[in-house]
Amino acid sequence: MRPRGSSSVRCSELGGDNHHMLRALVRPSLLIITPKLTIQPRTLSQKVIPRLYSSLSTKIHDFNIMVKGTQYVNRLRFDLDAKQIGALAEELMKNTKKVYDQVAAIKPGEHTFENTVKVIADDETDCDVLSSNVSFPGSVSTEKEIRDAAAEAETKMSSFGIEMGMRVDVFKSVEAYEATNPGLKGEDARFLQRLLLDFKRAGLALPEDQREELKALKQRISDACIKFQQNLNEDVSHLWLSASELEGVPDGVLGGFASEDREGQTFYKVTMKYPDYMPSMKYCKVEETRKKLDKCYGSRCLETNTPLLEEIIHLRDKCAKMLGYKTHAHYVHEVRMAKTPENVQDFYASLRPKLEVLAKKELAKILDLKKRHVGAEKFDNKINSWDFLYYDRLTNEEEYSINDQEISEYFPMEHVTNGILEIYQTILGLRFELAPDAHVWHEDVLSYAVYDKASGEAMGHFYLDMYPREGKYGHAAAFPLQRGCEERRGQYQLPTTAMVCNFSKPQPGKPSLLKHEEVETYFHEFGHVMHGICARAKYSRFAGTSTERDFVECPSQMLENWCWQKNVLVRLSSHYQTHKPLPEDLLNKMVAAKNANSGLLHARQVFYGIFDLTVHTQDKVDTASTFNRLKEEITYTGSTPGTNPAASFGHL
Repeated sequence: MRPRGSSSVRCSELGGDNHHMLRALVRPSLLIITPKLTIQPRTLSQKVIPRLYSSLSTKIHDFNIMVKGTQYVNRLRFDLDAKQIGALAEELMKNTKKVYDQVAAIKPGEHTFENTVKVIADDETDCDVLSSNVSFPGSVSTEKEIRDAAAEAETKMSSFGIEMGMRVDVFKSVEAYEATNPGLKGEDARFLQRLLLDFKRAGLALPEDQREELKALKQRISDACIKFQQNLNEDVSHLWLSASELEGVPDGVLGGFASEDREGQTFYKVTMKYPDYMPSMKYCKVEETRKKLDKCYGSRCLETNTPLLEEIIHLRDKCAKMLGYKTHAHYVHEVRMAKTPENVQDFYASLRPKLEVLAKKELAKILDLKKRHVGAEKFDNKINSWDFLYYDRLTNEEEYSINDQEISEYFPMEHVTNGILEIYQTILGLRFELAPDAHVWHEDVLSYAVYDKASGEAMGHFYLDMYPREGKYGHAAAFPLQRGCEERRGQYQLPTTAMVCNFSKPQPGKPSLLKHEEVETYFHEFGHVMHGICARAKYSRFAGTSTERDFVECPSQMLENWCWQKNVLVRLSSHYQTHKPLPEDLLNKMVAAKNANSGLLHARQVFYGIFDLTVHTQDKVDTASTFNRLKEEITYTGSTPGTNPAASFGHL
């Protein structure tokens, strides 16, 4: 498996700083309406849900879905305007505060599971879903006013979530219930244990003056994290380059760029979105152009996000020490499978020597390849940051006769989508139904309903939002929109997930053609979608991809390997003109090249992990110098002076 560095499950972890209720309040989400089902919209009222939205002017609706006599709940929508987003955020906070006030007011001896714990669990479920209607538009809306409103509301809800998570009166009330030795089992016991741990990790054992200081620090971290991601989503970095500057870039790639004529020359607009940037770096023969592109890419949000990131790191360290942890990394790993950063460091220490042997062999080959291409006089005996993608591609072409553009002609988006859906339906015993008339947030988005193939039981829904556009989340991720769990009325809430990607766009007369690495990313991200839909849980905080963060990628990393099986590649491929599958010789070459430069590629992944661990075991850090130093030390490739890729490293 060749590692890819951009896929993820989106959940507003904010680096592990926040209480779980904060994550519920800012979780992205949206509405699916599928005509395959009988949908009964009903305005929420005090009768329907005792505390939700009776006064909300935005008229939030509850879509109760009837399938074979069983009623399911869907409370998602994404068509709110900027004012409605703000109003819903205020209503969410108002009603959550009411729940916490009620828990805090319980008299001694009157605590029960229902009035102390379950009421908080129900509130988390409500917030988990309905806050999605507030925040998800910030990642996908085409209107900047709405994206800005979502970011503003998310900032308010994050601050509110921190405040609620640090309420001593609620903590003491929950502790009073635990002291009754309730004898809980299963998810009930786990929920109580995690709830108490959340309060303790929020600093409620500290004196009041220190709690107030910690609260202020956490709010500063939250605000900075939201602004960091907003800056990334709004980034429009690009270069205008002439045809001669882009020598070697295939016509099929150039055709996807915006262009204009200047004094008889054609200039192309190359954005820093993956479908523009990656093929330009892989194919452009002009080293100076690749260097310009690399600098532009590594300078995204440089001025705005570098100070934000370094402030976040400093404040995280300060918070961790106030809570009695050695570093922020120790704080985060307490609730992960690894348990301690020392365990992670030991893992990397055992892995790196093994990778080093392979990576250095691969590096020697690439250096030899570069020397032959540039000539002995121009050869600098190193692989620069702008060199790797170009010579990695040449390695595949020279050693394995692999041409990415030729291969992409066999992977038109529509056929790949149909093939992947068929494979997942077969593997998991599911049935997907396209909902062509569903209300979606953009004309490119597809909507599907999911059923158990054997029983016909409704399992959930998913969206596919595949192409880049201005203001959209810039990588590939699965957004858990509505988690599959029980809700307060005892009905089951169907899970809904949106897969948000930035694959190569269609061109006039030509469909979207995916490179095989994009097919691999598709398989990976769709694995997260299926994880969210197939999992079953009682409470939203344990549903779907709400697992320990160092486990959540495992199912997708396993499932993505299907797209390296020959029989699967045949099913997924169909030449966009001839409709023939990959020929046997090309298929064999692809499989043979699977692990080409895998030592260097995996070293890159190790670098990202070590960089994250390094900056979060320090008080203050120069992120640019640390990033560039570790990159050269671990990946054996240089960095571009004057850049700071950490400023656009959204996973931090």
